[in-house]
Amino acid sequence: MAGSKLSLFNLSGGRLGTRRLPAPVRTALALEPGERVISHARGPEGEYVVATTHALYLPDATRLPWHLTDKAVWDEEGVTVTMTDGASHRVLLPDPGLLPETVRERVTASIVASRRVQLDARGGVRLVARRVPGYDSPRWEFIFDPGLDSSDPGLRALAEQALEEVRRSLGV
Repeated sequence: MAGSKLSLFNLSGGRLGTRRLPAPVRTALALEPGERVISHARGPEGEYVVATTHALYLPDATRLPWHLTDKAVWDEEGVTVTMTDGASHRVLLPDPGLLPETVRERVTASIVASRRVQLDARGGVRLVARRVPGYDSPRWEFIFDPGLDSSDPGLRALAEQALEEVRRSLGV
């Protein structure tokens, strides 16, 4: 099945400059109920990168949900998307069209609250609450400063305590 999705993402036919996402590509996305396409762009080999209301779909059929996307860095060749777990994805997009604006808006819209808290002399943590499609309450995550061990029980306890204080102060 993944192989058929990949081939659908590599359609090279059609008019240059077409604004509509080809039906076979849209079908291959297997969108969730209520999810809709916002924008798309073609890569150098005719492959598609598609932004929807819920995620960014890459040419290899990888789905990057907005609520798990930490940042996207654009340059003249394309985009590097970093996920909240630290995983990174690079896509070449010589003509990104509206994708940069769409990605920025969707990632920003997923964030309910974000606070950086100093935990101890070694560093701190960024506490981020994000909207998750289909859920009423936000999902909180800890993004520890580089060099801090997120599995350290002492740091986790400090981060949990900081989260409770932030949630109380924000009423979230």
